[in-house]
Amino acid sequence: MARIVYGVSGEGSGHSSRAREIASHLRDRGHTLWLASYDRGYQNLKADFDVFETEGLCIASEDNKVSVVKTFTENIRRLPDGFKNLQQLRRKLFDEFRPDCVITDFEPMTAYLANHYSLPLVTIDNQHRMRYLKYEAPPHLKVDARVTKTIIRAMVPRPDVSLVTTFSFDDITNDRTFLFPPILRHEVLDRQPVDGPHILVYLTSGSESLLNELNHFPRESFLVYGYDRSDQVGTATFKPFSSDGFLRDLASAKAVMATAGFTLISESLHLRKPYMAMPMRGQYEQELNAFQLERLGYGKNVSDVTAEAIGDFLYHTADYRERLQTYEAANHHAIKSKLDELLENNCALVRQFHELRK
Repeated sequence: MARIVYGVSGEGSGHSSRAREIASHLRDRGHTLWLASYDRGYQNLKADFDVFETEGLCIASEDNKVSVVKTFTENIRRLPDGFKNLQQLRRKLFDEFRPDCVITDFEPMTAYLANHYSLPLVTIDNQHRMRYLKYEAPPHLKVDARVTKTIIRAMVPRPDVSLVTTFSFDDITNDRTFLFPPILRHEVLDRQPVDGPHILVYLTSGSESLLNELNHFPRESFLVYGYDRSDQVGTATFKPFSSDGFLRDLASAKAVMATAGFTLISESLHLRKPYMAMPMRGQYEQELNAFQLERLGYGKNVSDVTAEAIGDFLYHTADYRERLQTYEAANHHAIKSKLDELLENNCALVRQFHELRK
């Protein structure tokens, strides 16, 4: 069995949710693991795994738009602690633990150390579809697509194998990349969806313009998450944060209106929920998610939230729901099988890929 370092991005909860599923499988297979993460990833995983708390980059937003200034200043502030943390990570997880290979879910420190120690490196994430897939990009964002590809390359310089999760299966650009459906938590996989009377609304930052537009639909019921409050204003009922409550309301919603994060879109598609995506401006991956969602016929991509846009989405929910009947349900067996194959005999196959790239 192999000794594995598994780096996990701490941004949001999607990375750690995916890592929990994969790390549990690896542990059950007899591998020895050390995880490395930060922020929400560290908090979500530390109770159940050996996790080294590292320093990570962040993306700051304001009014559903990436704030370049806030993002830059926050990450500059973290640099001194980041360098000190890197040395501790190197000593504990690489010099002392001596891993056979490294897996990263878009966590750069473990990826760079894998290269430094010439260790086989496997990526498991949705970001590498923007690096290794031939996909149709939003026409006005082709420059952003190239910039994003460069950023991904900088974050994870030389992976030997990439296991990419996606809901849009486009052509790959090399023989080291393999595509799989999104990895969802068991709570979602076990949930039986029903079509209830409400529309689930999820916002990660203030968006007063959207809340104002909801009042144009007095016959609808909107359950709003993201503000962590418990009151009702017009047609909007605000719900406090609750993982169980959110999933219950998601599974029983007749539709979803939310930002365009990969995890929530994937969970909604699995539960066959029409989705109105409101991508965060300046966040290319969200722009791509929303673009692909609409292109596949599963929902609507809305950059300017107006009553007309909401009305058009609600009018076509039956069409989206019909198209969603063709969506392939998530299945973790294929990606786990491929990972087992790569790691068999002390990571023999992934080492072969590693030697070919030297």
